[in-house]
Amino acid sequence: MVKRGDYNYFIHPITDGVPVVDPALLREVCSGMVKMLDLNNVDKIVVVEAMGIHIGAVLSTMTDIPMTIMRKREYKLPGEIAVHQATGYSKGELYLNGIKKDDRVVIIDDVVSTGGTMRALLQALEIAGAEIVDVCIAIRRGDPDIGRPYKSLVKISVDEKVHVVERHV
Repeated sequence: MVKRGDYNYFIHPITDGVPVVDPALLREVCSGMVKMLDLNNVDKIVVVEAMGIHIGAVLSTMTDIPMTIMRKREYKLPGEIAVHQATGYSKGELYLNGIKKDDRVVIIDDVVSTGGTMRALLQALEIAGAEIVDVCIAIRRGDPDIGRPYKSLVKISVDEKVHVVERHV
C-alpha cells in the first residue's frame, strides 16, 4: 500500500507488474476471464496501456482473438480517437486505434477503482461505433459506476490493508 495524495494505492503483480508477474497467476487470471466472458463472434480484445497489456496478450494467445491497446500517447494514425481520462490519482489523454464501426469487442483491464479510465475507453469505443460485447476486470476496488454492467474476478476494499470482499471465479 502506498499513498498518492489522499489516495490509498495498492500494489499487486497483476495491477503493477511488481515485484514480479508469475506466469501461473497470469494463466489463472486469463482462465477465469475465459470462463466469465462472452467471446462468441468477438472481433477484438481491447485493453488499456499499461497494465491491461499483459492480461490481454495472454488472453489473445489463448483465444486467437486479436488485441488492440488504448495508448497514453498519440500516434496520429487515420481514425485515431482521443478522449480525456481522469482517475483518483491521474489525468490525461488516451488514444484508441484499430477499431472499426461494428467491431464486436470485449474490454479487459487489470483494475477498476474510480472508473475514470474505463469511462474514457467506453466513450472512445462509442465514437468508433464498436459493439461492446462484454467487459471483465481482474480486480474491482469498491463499486465504481462505469455506465454499464461489467464483470470482475475479485472485489476488494482498501483501508490500511487490502481485503478481498468477493471472489467470482
